[in-house]
Amino acid sequence: MIKPDAQIHIKNLRLRTYIGFNEAEKANKQDIVINAWIHYPAAKAYDTDDVDNAVNYRSICKDMIAHAENHRFLLLEKLTADLLELCMAPDNVTFAKVEVAKPHALRFADSVSLTLSATR
Repeated sequence: MIKPDAQIHIKNLRLRTYIGFNEAEKANKQDIVINAWIHYPAAKAYDTDDVDNAVNYRSICKDMIAHAENHRFLLLEKLTADLLELCMAPDNVTFAKVEVAKPHALRFADSVSLTLSATR
């Protein structure tokens, strides 16, 4: 019997938050783009077709939006670590990776990003 892992990908979640440590960054919200990958064993979810046996990516996404929009961050590391913690919160998540990008943060670059991952 096949026992695959589910791989959820929240792709290009575009938000605005206060991120950075110079005066302009502290005074103005900036665009950020979030990508998150969340893995969990899917057998129980697909065997039962019961939402209680799956990872609720909608609530994770809502938590990520609320956290990013309602806090201030000096570093991408802090914001990314906080979002990773939200992705790892469900007990059945075995792996998560979060990338947060700041579009146009560097001259001549599309964006700068930071990626963190965790395994349980």
